[in-house]
Amino acid sequence: MEAAFEEFATKGYAATRVEDVATRLGITKGTVYLYFPTKDVLFQDMFRHASTSSADLSTAVGSLRGSCADRIRALLLIAFENTANDRKTRELLRLSVAEGARLPEMVDCRHELFIAPTLAALTALVEEGVKSGELRQDRAADTPDVLASLIFHVAVWRLMFADRKPIDGRALMEAHIDLAMNGLLRRSKQIV
Repeated sequence: MEAAFEEFATKGYAATRVEDVATRLGITKGTVYLYFPTKDVLFQDMFRHASTSSADLSTAVGSLRGSCADRIRALLLIAFENTANDRKTRELLRLSVAEGARLPEMVDCRHELFIAPTLAALTALVEEGVKSGELRQDRAADTPDVLASLIFHVAVWRLMFADRKPIDGRALMEAHIDLAMNGLLRRSKQIV
């Protein structure tokens, strides 16, 4: 799976040949075909395998402590580190964009394994904060996607520009969190 990931990440789906994966492993392509009958099956299995390397957010959410705002902040930073700062996750994003129209189940798999759990955890934390009175009930509370949006912005920026136009993703994420949380927190609890 790692050899397949490196080949697909480096060359893309169309340019990668099963022989390339076999060569990387020092085996024949027939051996690869013994386990993966087609390049599509190899690609999809590689994608699922690589997707499971993302942090287990349900475990992370359970270990977070503090106010709802503190836990939202921590969860966003965990998701940021595991998306924008993780090469494998960024490459899976690249492959999702490049191959998603041809293999929509791959994009659905990524959504199911990482995006949906992140949004569900954010939704639960925001709902808890609204219920407790810590957070305001407004449009931002109804759309947790807003909270996570900068993660994908930084990941896409890094995919597009790599080291040619570097950005301080962590500083951008911190500013985004402060801005979003000041919109969600009740006025007496806003961050100054």
